[in-house]
Amino acid sequence: MGLRYSISFLKSVYWLGRKYPAGQRLSAVIDYLKLFRTKGIETDEYYDFGMFSSSEDFRKSFLGLNEQRFYLDYLNPIRYYSLSRNKYLAHKILEASGVAMPEFYCHYLPEGIPMPGTDCASSLEGVLSLLSIKGVKECIIKETEGSHGNNVMAIDEIEYGGEDAVMMRFDGKRILLSEILKDKSLIFEQRIKQSAELLSLNPDSVNTVRIMTALYPSGEARVVGAFFRIGRAGKCFDNIGFGGNVDAGVNLETGEIINPVRYDGFGKVYPIRTHPDSGTVLEGFRIENWNMIKETVEGWQKAFPYCKVAGWDVAITDEGPVALEVNDFWDRIGQLFIGKGWRKEVRDCYLAWQETRRKYYLGRRQNRLSQKHLNRIVSYE
Repeated sequence: MGLRYSISFLKSVYWLGRKYPAGQRLSAVIDYLKLFRTKGIETDEYYDFGMFSSSEDFRKSFLGLNEQRFYLDYLNPIRYYSLSRNKYLAHKILEASGVAMPEFYCHYLPEGIPMPGTDCASSLEGVLSLLSIKGVKECIIKETEGSHGNNVMAIDEIEYGGEDAVMMRFDGKRILLSEILKDKSLIFEQRIKQSAELLSLNPDSVNTVRIMTALYPSGEARVVGAFFRIGRAGKCFDNIGFGGNVDAGVNLETGEIINPVRYDGFGKVYPIRTHPDSGTVLEGFRIENWNMIKETVEGWQKAFPYCKVAGWDVAITDEGPVALEVNDFWDRIGQLFIGKGWRKEVRDCYLAWQETRRKYYLGRRQNRLSQKHLNRIVSYE
């Protein structure tokens, strides 16, 4: 460790100790230092995921930030990962590969002057033209480089007129298109209509499944984890964000919901049996056609080999699963909902590719741990 990191680390450990009652502080700190040595987890992970009182199975299977970075730097290298971070590029690549996606309407790119005849525009006039020609009456607007559901806007109605358009947002607020088109690159795409089955859980949001997949050197793709995100009444999106939604693990064999909870943020996780707003019973709820959905998403992974481990945000419609986004680096919170981590699955994929001796220029490494420490962590079964 460098001096600066050592000081920061000691401050973090002191902070962690203060989070526990006096009688547990020493035990918690000693336990954390053990997990830091064997798993490299951060102090906030230890506290937020309740490691002090978690089962040994969860502690062992949990994949922390530093170890995840190490694996994904190799599996999803810098020369490829921008293909998933940039929603415009990802949409085009996935769509061309046969992945079911929302219909794409327009890419607002404030820099430069896009070629005529493309679906890109750099001005209000250009965006208006593309939307009106396609007869768009409702849409989803996202930042091209956004993440975690930040700054996503659902538009219920568009009124065209003159040199501008009035957008009716999901919350009822009216806003001019010209007020939306600022200095951020945006994409405009179709609002997905989910199946009646999932609509019953919460009709105000598209309730999605985060499905993690892994691609192996043999060409085989596997689903390695899945959890359900369900919105709340009056909220258009199911994103976990800072809490305020309903989440659950998904049994990979049966598609059955397991461990449903109301998630209001770390430390505010409440087991539930029914959805707090719709009243729909969650325990025992099964996702219809689950085997078909898994096979479809495994096919998507094969069609997107740039990221060898990916997190797919999947909406389920009457026509089948639709990919809303693909993530090269995703939140670890789903392990809490599943009740089990996905370390073994991601590590196994990493080790399988390591055996091929393929080399990548990593480039984006942000890991604070030494190579020696990381190698030791990987060596633990």
